[in-house]
Amino acid sequence: MYTDRNFKTKKEFKAAVEAWNKATASVDAHPVDVPYPLPVTYHQPGPFGGNEPRDGVAYFEGPHYPQAHKWYAKGTLVNGVVVKVS
Repeated sequence: MYTDRNFKTKKEFKAAVEAWNKATASVDAHPVDVPYPLPVTYHQPGPFGGNEPRDGVAYFEGPHYPQAHKWYAKGTLVNGVVVKVS
């Protein structure tokens, strides 16, 4: 599967997930003048798209085609958002 954002590295992917988790952990602690991070969502390209799991575990690759895949990751999903990357 692909993330909806085209992360160039697994490190970027992990950082985006961590930023979302940190921001949602405590809404009161988020400064008003700082942009709120976006959740990391995902999709399955091609003929198998449309039946992605909303919860559980999924495997991701990047960057997106037609670039050569340089990283692979296992992600934990909750309500259609990636909440953990390993």
